[in-house]
Amino acid sequence: MLLQVSDLSKSYGVTPILSRITFQIQERERIGLVGVNGAGKSTLLQIIAGEMSYDSGTIYKAKETRIGYLAQNSGLQSDRTIIEEMREVFRALLDTEQELRQLEVAIADPDLQRDEKRYEETLARYAERSEWFRSNGGFEMDTRIKSVLHGMGFSQFDPNTVISTLSGGQRTRLALARMLLQAPDLLMLDEPTNHLDIETLTWLESYLRGYSGSILIVSHDRYFLDALATGIVEIERHAAKRYTGNYSRYIDLKAAEYESQLKQYEKQQDEIAKLEQFIQRNIVRASTTKRAQSRRKALDKMDRLDKPLGELKKAHFSFEIDRQTGKDVLTADSLSVAFEGADQPLFRNISFRLERGETVALVGPNGIGKSTLLKALIDRQPLANGAFRWGSNVKLGFYDQEQATLTGSNTVLEEVWSAFPHLEEARIRTVLGNFLFSGDDVQKVVSSLSGGEKARVALAKLMLDRANVLILDEPTNHLDLFSKEVLESALIDYDGTLLFISHDRYFLNKMAERIVELTPDSCRHFLGNYDDMIEKKQELEELAALAAAEAASGKGAAKSQAAAVDTSSTPSSSYEADKQAKRDERTRQRKLEQLEASIAELESAIEELETELTKPEVFNDYVRVQEIQASIDAKRTELAAVYEQWETLVG
Repeated sequence: MLLQVSDLSKSYGVTPILSRITFQIQERERIGLVGVNGAGKSTLLQIIAGEMSYDSGTIYKAKETRIGYLAQNSGLQSDRTIIEEMREVFRALLDTEQELRQLEVAIADPDLQRDEKRYEETLARYAERSEWFRSNGGFEMDTRIKSVLHGMGFSQFDPNTVISTLSGGQRTRLALARMLLQAPDLLMLDEPTNHLDIETLTWLESYLRGYSGSILIVSHDRYFLDALATGIVEIERHAAKRYTGNYSRYIDLKAAEYESQLKQYEKQQDEIAKLEQFIQRNIVRASTTKRAQSRRKALDKMDRLDKPLGELKKAHFSFEIDRQTGKDVLTADSLSVAFEGADQPLFRNISFRLERGETVALVGPNGIGKSTLLKALIDRQPLANGAFRWGSNVKLGFYDQEQATLTGSNTVLEEVWSAFPHLEEARIRTVLGNFLFSGDDVQKVVSSLSGGEKARVALAKLMLDRANVLILDEPTNHLDLFSKEVLESALIDYDGTLLFISHDRYFLNKMAERIVELTPDSCRHFLGNYDDMIEKKQELEELAALAAAEAASGKGAAKSQAAAVDTSSTPSSSYEADKQAKRDERTRQRKLEQLEASIAELESAIEELETELTKPEVFNDYVRVQEIQASIDAKRTELAAVYEQWETLVG
């Protein structure tokens, strides 16, 4: 066991944050720490790392256990160069290496060789330090540094770049790279994926799966948690509960646990009701008083179950439009952006189209210009070359990941109301309530809000826009896992057109019908979602490797030429057919989800009506029984019709 947290509690004044938190971390475990924004996840990591005090409880760790903690957005502050900072991690090895060089010089000294005793002692010291250097990874030191820097996206950087000249996101990635090189026994990371592109995120995922120590990680990236976590610790209502398995497994276990607890509670409530009815009917009769008193004693001794609390309150909203756009929403042709003083354009030759109702994702490595492209499309960034044209009846709604459109001095209420002054205050407050700003929360100043709260304010304004084309720059950044699910549901039901940037692979899989991947010199188009894109890329790589092998062996030239002809002659209708098929499948899935929700609702309503029939005050009332039975029959007929539609879609 590396770490044990027992009955740990923390409050700010009278407000509890953590209450009697208890869990353990064993060697080689990879634990995901989850919960809504503000649940206390970051506070818990800071307490374990010794950076924050706690009110009560104990934290036990073995003396030799080394803990490494990287806070959220904690950029590396250093005046060293990249390579100097990374090598400093291995200071003990560097000092030993320096000592070995000095010993080598001494061993070669003729004066020392003439002193047999000192010479033997020096040789023994050299052998001892050489073995220590080897066993502690001295010969792999530079290779490890290069590997981690490459994986974290610094392969194109001059290793002598001074760290203080890097951007905030780059310094955060470098801080993570240094922490990985330190390789503590327990690695604690708070939202490490926020500033990573998909390529870097995939590398980090692979690296951490093979990590020799234990990991405790706060993340709102479901794809990442599913690939990495062997256990989940959930913080909810100030308490902690542990689940075995990854995030998807945790969701299933939690749902099953709630259903089981609810059934036990309802069963006990039925038992209590029967006992109370028996006592009420029989307590006054002389012949049955003893039995009634016995039942009352049993009732008093019963260990009553609390009703399971179920899910926390979630934000709930939908994006609606006033009118549809024309069929052609956007045509972008050979777009290029160059910043003043730069030798090369940020990107060029970017061409794509958007049609009504499409959901298209923009992807590419950090720094390629995805956010800049979106800003160019809404006239916030000038183009160097190319042109774009929006279609008829287009009303744009833009979500900025940096929340630059929010005014820090406004309260939450002022921020939204000033954008929509024609709406009544009651309407604004209702909308903010849907985004979990209730009561005095609407008087919070925007500058004091957390990243997740600012994101919810920006989404509230976006919802009220009623735009028929949404342009979203990293909409899931700063949102907790529960808020992401609500956003996905709202966007799936959106009737407009969607163009978005995201590094969230789960979100890309759920939302994207088509992906445009940006490169410095052009862009590539992929039908389908993220997994479809990865599969297509692997297929193209295999074909390229096969073609290279055939060319190297002097064969297959004719085949390659024929394949090229076949490819060029593929009709565009095939692309349109594939696109329409993807759209139809998405519509089918959406309809299935709606039907399944209706089935669950109808079955629940029938069950409630049937339960009502068993109540004494109802089954003795003939007229009421007839009414309820008629309602049950009507709902069963409706349920049969819904099931028929569901079976047709499934079949």
